[in-house]
Amino acid sequence: MNTITQTILAIALIPLTSFALEWKELPPIPNAKGFAGGFAGVSGGALVVAGGTNFPDKLPWEGGTKVWYDDVFVLEKPDGAWRKVGKLPKPNGYGVSITTERGVIIIGGGNASEHFSNVVRLEWKNGALKTEPLPELPKPCAFMAGALAGNVIHVVGGIVRPDATSALQSHWSLDLAKPDAAWKVEPPLLGAGRILATAGARDGSLYLFSGAALKRGKDGNAEREWLKDAYHYAQKGGWKRLANLPRVAVAAPGPAPQGAAGELLVMGGDDGSHMNFQPKDKHPGFPREVLAYDAAKDVWSRVGEVPFSLVTSNAVIWNKRIVIPGGEARPGVRSPAVWSAEAR
Repeated sequence: MNTITQTILAIALIPLTSFALEWKELPPIPNAKGFAGGFAGVSGGALVVAGGTNFPDKLPWEGGTKVWYDDVFVLEKPDGAWRKVGKLPKPNGYGVSITTERGVIIIGGGNASEHFSNVVRLEWKNGALKTEPLPELPKPCAFMAGALAGNVIHVVGGIVRPDATSALQSHWSLDLAKPDAAWKVEPPLLGAGRILATAGARDGSLYLFSGAALKRGKDGNAEREWLKDAYHYAQKGGWKRLANLPRVAVAAPGPAPQGAAGELLVMGGDDGSHMNFQPKDKHPGFPREVLAYDAAKDVWSRVGEVPFSLVTSNAVIWNKRIVIPGGEARPGVRSPAVWSAEAR
């Protein structure tokens, strides 16, 4: 790397503390353990949270069993109380959820034994939850990334079954402007197939950040390769490689929200640095640093920190605020906390 390149990179990574968002807690999700890998969005003016997983009795290293949930909760006002208003078609977690004008669309996901191709719309209207099936994915998929670009939902990557040792490069889209549309197979991702990337949208096109590739380990189980590459997809131009993230950010809350000047924000995410941390009950949690991507300049900046350590969660825009409802606070440990900051 030459001196000029090093200088440019250093400037791009200067912490911009004045950019830091002011966070506050909303009423916690009504489950003492909380959930990771759940779904969230906005419908009928209310915040909707559904599904996800936790370890209700013992933590995984104590022999605990992960449980998947189908409960749907609604919070109608930031200072209100959560209500349990219904159930998903089946217990589900680790898919994609997208807020649309007609409700929250829940895409794929799975449980301990299988992944799903199902897609369903949740609509909160007149005090009742309506559930509507939508066209199914081309194949079962969980741990993928997704975002809404214009009227089009994009879903990238993931794995087709829980024991998979390689991840998909697949890219599928669904045009919500076409009532009878089915999922379309789009050009696959340029980079490695991956799980738990963070997708975002800006100016009607798709962005994809970080994630983890998979390979078969010596014991036959999947091992992660931690990635910090980034990509842009436009319908006319296809995929394009972008500047790498300053660090790995796996399973950051998504879709990535926009900052004040249109930057896409990657909030926290697992960088893999404590993957084998011992003792497990003393794990320090995941990085809290916020990264901002300037699409016009193809530059990343470090822009402060969030007050929480949460991965496998969602980033939802509700009442002009970014909301992070629950997630995994450290391996095996969930959080019911709901954090909110003004979307500036």
